[in-house]
Amino acid sequence: MELIKGGICAAKGFQASGVHCGIRKNKTKKDLALIVSQTRAAAAATYTTNLVKGAPIAVTKANISDGYAQAVICNSGNANTCNANGTEIAQGMCALVEQYTGISAKDVVVASTGVIGQQMTLDPIADGMQSLVDGLGENSKDAAHAIMTTDTQLKEVAVSFEIGGKVCSMGGIAKGSGMIHPNMATMLCFLTTDTAITPEMLQKALSATIVDTFNMISIDGDTSTNDMVVILANGMAENPCISEAGEDFDVFCKALKELCTIISKKIAADGEGATKLLVCSVSHAETDAIARTVSKSVICSSLLKAAMFGADANWGRVLCAIGYSGAPVDIHKIDVQFHSDAGSVLVCKDGMGTDFSEPLAKEVLMRDEISIDIDLKSGDACASAFGCDLTYDYVKINGDYRT
Repeated sequence: MELIKGGICAAKGFQASGVHCGIRKNKTKKDLALIVSQTRAAAAATYTTNLVKGAPIAVTKANISDGYAQAVICNSGNANTCNANGTEIAQGMCALVEQYTGISAKDVVVASTGVIGQQMTLDPIADGMQSLVDGLGENSKDAAHAIMTTDTQLKEVAVSFEIGGKVCSMGGIAKGSGMIHPNMATMLCFLTTDTAITPEMLQKALSATIVDTFNMISIDGDTSTNDMVVILANGMAENPCISEAGEDFDVFCKALKELCTIISKKIAADGEGATKLLVCSVSHAETDAIARTVSKSVICSSLLKAAMFGADANWGRVLCAIGYSGAPVDIHKIDVQFHSDAGSVLVCKDGMGTDFSEPLAKEVLMRDEISIDIDLKSGDACASAFGCDLTYDYVKINGDYRT
């Protein structure tokens, strides 16, 4: 397995495009993206668990209920959530794809991101469709820019791997910077692969992968109304079709997890106002569930996130977050260590404080990526959660997000 270039266009048979159609006031910001497969593809998805859901989610669920899709259309600048005409708009976007590409509207994944509860019209999308379709090509970056809202960094990645003697590719783009605390997926993420795999096994792979990747991200504790992760697999790599568990499926799942882990870290590092990526890794837990619960609780702690912003080795906040996580752990066995490329510092041993160098700890916590390593000394399970520091800019960004 290796990292390759191309994003969502790395896989055979996929093209993408991104344009500014007029949903966003800033004309320099792209706001409409399109991804198209040369052939109909197996499709799988996961969605937000928030009871308030954007209309595109219901439309997408219906469209890929047969396990197949051929295109993805997504706008930014308006979430199409809590709108009286939301379903009409989402279905209209699918119809526009059919009108301009010939792909059936029932084979279209539709997504929206932006402000909730704002009136929306199809007019700018219809006006931008010709240029969007004309721009189809190896334009993963254009599509990635078009789905961004408060993101400051483009998020795309691709990997290649071998199945049955055939080289397969998989790529993805994502957006997400605020309102991120998923319970299924995270914000918006579109994945493409040329691997031949049945819809059932594709869904199985995606559902298993998000547990330790997208579901382990938290930026601000708010679960979005529009979260969606979708993967399309068009089979153009011509590998023996994966229809059951086995070695080929394991290779596919490994590649998918690697891709999604990289994207998850990119999303966490680009949290609104963030200056640091935080990775909380729990080892020697009694069960996977305990490891996930502990790591997610720590990464969600506002007090811990603020301490990381200030490069303050206030390890008591780590213990505090473990203590209220609800996970059954022996607090008298816990070790905590802060680590970065500046070094490592053990701050807690067997649930108690240890003597450590404050200047070294400060240096460790001043870096762009910080690891919070927790050893529960109770078993063999492990998990990692991804987050960011809490800064003044987070409040500034969200104080006037709508206006």
